[in-house]
Amino acid sequence: MGKIAGLRKAVPFWLSLGLLPLAAIGATYGGWTVLLMPGYAWALVTVLDAVLGRNEDNADPQTAEADLVWYRLITLVWFPLQAAIIYGTIWWVAQSDLGWAEIMGLMFGIGVVSGTIGIVYAHELLHQKNRAERWLGDLLLATVLYSHFRTEHLLVHHTHVGTPRDAVSARYNEGFHRFFLRVLLTCPRSAWEAEAERLAKVGRSVWHLSNPFWRYAGLQILALLAAFAVGGWFGVVLFGMQAFFAVWQLELTNYIEHYGLVRQKLPNGKYEPVRPHHSWNAPHKASNWLLINLQRHSDHHYKPDRRFPLLQTYAETDAPMLPMGYPAMGVLAMIPPLWRRRMNPRVRAWRRQFYPGVSDWGAAGR
Repeated sequence: MGKIAGLRKAVPFWLSLGLLPLAAIGATYGGWTVLLMPGYAWALVTVLDAVLGRNEDNADPQTAEADLVWYRLITLVWFPLQAAIIYGTIWWVAQSDLGWAEIMGLMFGIGVVSGTIGIVYAHELLHQKNRAERWLGDLLLATVLYSHFRTEHLLVHHTHVGTPRDAVSARYNEGFHRFFLRVLLTCPRSAWEAEAERLAKVGRSVWHLSNPFWRYAGLQILALLAAFAVGGWFGVVLFGMQAFFAVWQLELTNYIEHYGLVRQKLPNGKYEPVRPHHSWNAPHKASNWLLINLQRHSDHHYKPDRRFPLLQTYAETDAPMLPMGYPAMGVLAMIPPLWRRRMNPRVRAWRRQFYPGVSDWGAAGR
């Protein structure tokens, strides 16, 4: 167990700050510079993964909260930084002479900021018990018009991962594009039903003011009004573009995290408990710095409110490992034949390793 306290050890997890000047450069100069943000978050980080290798060290999970202040800081300051990037870019583009190809590339890059980084930070914040952190998570999700993710993730995904009830557990052989459409259509309704069920248990209507969907709607309306204020209707369109690209990147990550992994149904009709082998992991250094250890995904499901510096990594005898970090695997997932060629043999090996007694995976996989 290694000691992790101190600014020096926390600084690598601030890798996301490198996107801020790149956003300004892309908006100011246009042209090929609009590709700097995805190039930084995907290409450069993947190269660094190859150069720096893996980190399989584990911090002491009993580390005091006071020792994590420099790690937590990046998630606490990100909302105002992200808001400045989104609305500042909208204001600039609305009065610039950038062409449509440049605008699309730039808003895709802003979606990298709000999706690859912003939603991952929101995910970390929403799992904490501190109300202020959960509010920051809600604010970040409002900037990508995906506030229902809070309910869907906390009430549905963590309870039903690896079962048919969980929409974001990607099925074996399911291509990403089909998965993405299915999730967009299914998850808002699933989140609404989960809140309705929660409220019904305490005798309240789904329309009760304690339903967080009221808060979700209010925050998203404010986010859209802010876009209109700085860029008019064109600003709203630009805001919607970056939100779509951000959500696309979130669901790309969701697709990777549990692809083809299922929990077995027990004779009593319930599903087996969630175990380390129900998530794909990647111990690669640089991508875990960028994604604040999201790739230590098995431990996150074991201890959802454990802060990211304390998440543990597992041996391959206990949890399945990906050949590359999430950014590189995301590119592969966009090309379903290449994804299946790389991942389907791994899923079949996972079946043999953890469920040697199961022969009918047609039924088990469902």
